[in-house]
Amino acid sequence: MSSSLLRRFSVGFAALTGLLGVSLAGIRAAEAVTVPILVADVDSGKVIYAQAPTDPWYPASITKLMTTYVALDLVRQGKVSLDSMITISAAAAAEPPSKMGFKPGTQLTLDNALKIIMVKSANDIAFAIGENLGGSVDNFAALMNETAQRIGMRDSHWYNPNGLPDPRQWTSARDMAVLARALIRDFPDSHDLFSISAIQFGRAVMANHNGLLGRYPGTDGMKTGFICSGGFNVVATATRNGRRIVTIVMGQPTPRERDVKAADLFDYAFSQNAGWTSPTLDALPASTLPQPPDMRPFVCGGKKPPAIEDGPGAISAAGSAAQLIGGAAANSPALAMAAFSNPALRSRTLPLRAPLEPIAVWIGRSPAEGQQILDAQAAEQKAAVANSRAAKLEAAKAKRVAALEAAKEARAARAERANAAREASKEAAKSAPKPTSKVAAKPAHALPRSASAYTAATAPSMPEAKPGKGLAKPAPKTAAHKPAPAKKPANKKASADE
Repeated sequence: MSSSLLRRFSVGFAALTGLLGVSLAGIRAAEAVTVPILVADVDSGKVIYAQAPTDPWYPASITKLMTTYVALDLVRQGKVSLDSMITISAAAAAEPPSKMGFKPGTQLTLDNALKIIMVKSANDIAFAIGENLGGSVDNFAALMNETAQRIGMRDSHWYNPNGLPDPRQWTSARDMAVLARALIRDFPDSHDLFSISAIQFGRAVMANHNGLLGRYPGTDGMKTGFICSGGFNVVATATRNGRRIVTIVMGQPTPRERDVKAADLFDYAFSQNAGWTSPTLDALPASTLPQPPDMRPFVCGGKKPPAIEDGPGAISAAGSAAQLIGGAAANSPALAMAAFSNPALRSRTLPLRAPLEPIAVWIGRSPAEGQQILDAQAAEQKAAVANSRAAKLEAAKAKRVAALEAAKEARAARAERANAAREASKEAAKSAPKPTSKVAAKPAHALPRSASAYTAATAPSMPEAKPGKGLAKPAPKTAAHKPAPAKKPANKKASADE
């Protein structure tokens, strides 16, 4: 490699914290957190690259690799078989997603259950495996811990079979490499279980969350996992020219970064030869951390958790870490990590995923039985929908009838109140006193205003008719008798005395 290119990588390494060894500010106030990374040769167990390999970490769904080892070990011991039936309990059905959502009482074979947890990462199925094989989840967790110690895992503590958040449950990159090697070594007939690209249940096709399968050449397993406290984790294996490498990447903020870093580490590892000076997994020193760091502030930040996978729309980008740093520099882990820190590589994605090849899974003992169960459930659901629709229509009809009846009663009540008001008004009118007339009543025989206090002795007669009107000529007038004038008093004095 030219000196100028070497200087550029050295400057990049010094300027950046390192893509794989990034220090996450804000996770802890007093110290930085280094995310665990480990790359090892599967056959020899030699470590090709390691970073915080024994630090405790929240495993999330890579826990299901441990669950699968215990289940396959019980099959190997003859205590159960792959055809053993797993029954979904109410507690299993209540586990949060990712899940299949089977109803309590649903049964499926252990073989199908293992395929589902490896591809769909269904928490309800993993929980049911623990209940059925261990008698209880606690008993199965005890089996997980015993088995982990037996195969050489030193840093792991298991409390559930699905990896849902539990502050007591953690592992390490080293322990997951030990587990991956044990699965490949002890159960070679089950190796295909870890490389299924998709499963098909009924008409639904569910792709594997492992974004390296079908995108990075040679990838043949194993499992991804994600919770906010642990970030995006992956245990991946890939084979090239007969050589198998296992890569563990933990604590990444997105699935894309997790997958790209794993691919770059594979490129780097396949260019290396683990010599006699390389340490083995067993020789890695223990961590000084008392417990795992909480990655939630960095990964989720109090917001909605990121998507579990990138999906099929990733854009291909040429180049890889091994190609960019050149063959001469490939022997320097520091320069390799500097190359991984390059901002151009941070935006790199993997090629589009190859077409899926779904593997059928079913409930019941056989596909035919499973189809019968699905048909019965579909008929039951259809009947339930029809009954619900009929109940809604009946309820709507009853509501309309009740509304009409209520309106009728309301009208009758208003009419009754109106009649009562009219009757009350009539009664009030009858009982009220009559008002006095403003005009005084006329007397029966009222006197005219011009009447004198004295009346004539005779009643007035008809007026006299004029002649020539067909009436008799009136008698001639006679002189009226005038009364004698009164005598004057004798004298004024006498008159005054009277």
